[in-house]
Amino acid sequence: MKISSAILTVLFAQGAVAFTPSKVSTALSAATLDAVEITVNGAEEQSYKYDKYVVDEDSEVKVEEATFDPSIYDPRKRVQTGRYNNKPNSIAIPFLKRPAKLDGTHAGDVGFDPLGFTESYDLYTMMEAEIRHARLAMLAVVGWPLSELVGPKFMLHGEKFVAPSVLNGFDPLSFISVAAIFGAFGYFENKTWLRRVDDKPLGKKHVEDMANVWKYGVPGDYNFDPLNLYSILGDSADGRKAMREAEIAHGRAAMLGITTFAALEAMSGHPIVENNLLFHPNAVVPAAALAYFTFINFYEVKNSDQYLLQPQLTSEGAVRLEELQRKAALATEGTSVYTDIASEYATKYGSIVTSAFNDVKSKYDQAIDDSTKKALKYTDKE
Repeated sequence: MKISSAILTVLFAQGAVAFTPSKVSTALSAATLDAVEITVNGAEEQSYKYDKYVVDEDSEVKVEEATFDPSIYDPRKRVQTGRYNNKPNSIAIPFLKRPAKLDGTHAGDVGFDPLGFTESYDLYTMMEAEIRHARLAMLAVVGWPLSELVGPKFMLHGEKFVAPSVLNGFDPLSFISVAAIFGAFGYFENKTWLRRVDDKPLGKKHVEDMANVWKYGVPGDYNFDPLNLYSILGDSADGRKAMREAEIAHGRAAMLGITTFAALEAMSGHPIVENNLLFHPNAVVPAAALAYFTFINFYEVKNSDQYLLQPQLTSEGAVRLEELQRKAALATEGTSVYTDIASEYATKYGSIVTSAFNDVKSKYDQAIDDSTKKALKYTDKE
């Protein structure tokens, strides 16, 4: 009995302790939870964990007050994650599911990964490789036709003077030049592939821009912006991301372009600049470019389940069109006012000029008559 009574006493004492007030700081709030759902601008964001504790001299555990800065969910301050999270299919290939790691977070991400490389290789490494190839392609797509247009003939290849390439072939001099150029590129890549840029001016901006996304900064960052063009679309996280979007878009187009150059020359044996409207002065290409940019400023092409390639006026295009009509109406009104004023002045000064002309003409006729009469008188006297 004594033993059982002792056990019951201990258990009761422990149960009583469980219901007694603890010495934990009364400053407990939602921050004491394991995770808190943060709502900013009406949208639930990722959970925030608070696991930092302070132990005072009396061994009383206190939870630090949470400090939350809503600006981290401002796209102008930081790049936000997952703009395509709510889309099950890829933007680039709509009939395929969106790759899990391609959610639109990074510049140039439109869900294009039909071979599943993002599941097998490091995403950052592939983005770094792509931006390097894109920049080389942008240089090449300009240098290739320029070499055939204005380059020295002894640096070109064959009887048709095509640009030296793997498919076209090389002459000894051009091979040495190309090998030297690619050797320099290789040396540069070897020296920079493990570069650190987070302590550079642009790198520090990227660390802050990408803080919500990951810790690796921005692929292709060499802290190179001598003309300060990187922030031309806005000195903000979304402005810089827009510039990266533009760069990778142009780079991808250049990679397709330079591949097309090489394939066409290999198949035809003629320079890409030969009989090509793109590389000779003409009015067709500027007119086509003007028509294209005018079209995309007002319309977009959509496909439906019944029809393909249907042009539709966009909401922005409707606003632009309404603004143009308004300006045209104002210009017409202004033109009519100026036309009336011009007509009034033309009538006024026209009558003055006409009167002066008639006066001069009458005086001229009078002078002719007088001289004729004098001549007749002189003739009669003789």
